[in-house]
Amino acid sequence: MSIVANKWVNMISVNQLKQAISDRVAAYTATDNPLSARQTMRIALDDACHHILATDITAHLDIPRQNLSAMDGFAFAHGSDLGDGSMHEIIGESCAGAPFVGDLKANQGVRIFTGAVVPSACDTVVMQENTNFTDIKDTLDKSKPYQITLTKSATIGANIRRQGEEISRGDVLLHTGKRLNPSDVSLLASMGYDAVAVYAPLVVGIIATGDELVAIGNPLDNLAQIYNSNTPTLKALLQKLPITIKDYGITKDTLTDTKRTVQQAIDECDIVISSAGVSVGDYDFLTQVVDEIGQINHYKVAMKPGKPFVFGEFHRQGRTVMYFGLPGNPLSTVVGCINFVRPALWQALGAIDPPQTLRLTAQSANAIKKNIGRCEYQRGYFKQTPTGFVVSSATTQDSHRIKQLSQANCLIVLDEACTGVSEGDLVNIEIFDWVM
Repeated sequence: MSIVANKWVNMISVNQLKQAISDRVAAYTATDNPLSARQTMRIALDDACHHILATDITAHLDIPRQNLSAMDGFAFAHGSDLGDGSMHEIIGESCAGAPFVGDLKANQGVRIFTGAVVPSACDTVVMQENTNFTDIKDTLDKSKPYQITLTKSATIGANIRRQGEEISRGDVLLHTGKRLNPSDVSLLASMGYDAVAVYAPLVVGIIATGDELVAIGNPLDNLAQIYNSNTPTLKALLQKLPITIKDYGITKDTLTDTKRTVQQAIDECDIVISSAGVSVGDYDFLTQVVDEIGQINHYKVAMKPGKPFVFGEFHRQGRTVMYFGLPGNPLSTVVGCINFVRPALWQALGAIDPPQTLRLTAQSANAIKKNIGRCEYQRGYFKQTPTGFVVSSATTQDSHRIKQLSQANCLIVLDEACTGVSEGDLVNIEIFDWVM
């Protein structure tokens, strides 16, 4: 196949491919499928996590809405003597949800509790511990005014959360492109928002290829058959993204079937992801189809596993459909999706704060063999010790070994220049987000 033999033989580095994809997706969101022209929808706050805001959210309330006490103690009126030993008349209480109503004058005050409204006549809250209240509380009739003595000087304005000091009416709370998380939901709920405007999901098509594949739930008729594990894997890896997935099932290894499925997918989807069929075998037709009816931007990356990765696009009826072609081996699918596909999808969705992969440095518990030239992602298992993180690599790193992938909780990342690791050396690891 000439495209593989000649046109796309040169591999680029992992970082170069990441940058190239990011640059192309930036143009896609600016021109090909601009965020400014995207459909939006209102979604209930309870369902808003992981969706991308389509508009700025502003505050229509002050937070706090009034001056509130930051302590359990006593609120004293303007002009009160706040020196050590000063005495004050306590004429009422202010509780959360039940503020004090009445007049106060200098050297008068009210007992107040954390979060309660500070009476407008008061300018200072003294914590209970800085008074003699503990000594006298059992002898008091709190239904009548009583005297309290300060045991420590106080500062005017102390222990009051001022109206609007956290949020003022009109402040921008969240910006367009914010990926909503539970903390954002809490913030919006505090403002009384029950729904927000978000970008409508992009439609992502998933194609699996291979005559040997059988959909899960069906019997294996012969020993040459295997279950299609990559499609469920991709769905799980993309679960948190606000996308609509169209599953195109299993496509047989023929040029006609491959072209038919790809054409249907690009008619119906914004982005297409495939697994298998992008290598150089006689029955790997996806690369040929993409080159024939679309364009290949990059083919082959200096990475192990996952070298035959395809990044391309299709143009149909004024639309651009981005394409990611993943190798068929399970580990290659996972590594390619984590490194290239998921970040690109979050960017295409308009997220200004996409999820970040947690990267740590760990001490290798064993020696690791590696050849120079490609960045390697090896399955590992890390644990935290009193002296830091320690990681063990799987004894066999064949990319088809699914059990080892299931047992791993991280990827050990060895750069292109690395020629191997000795026991005790420090290595970089990337933590799988599902183990946190």
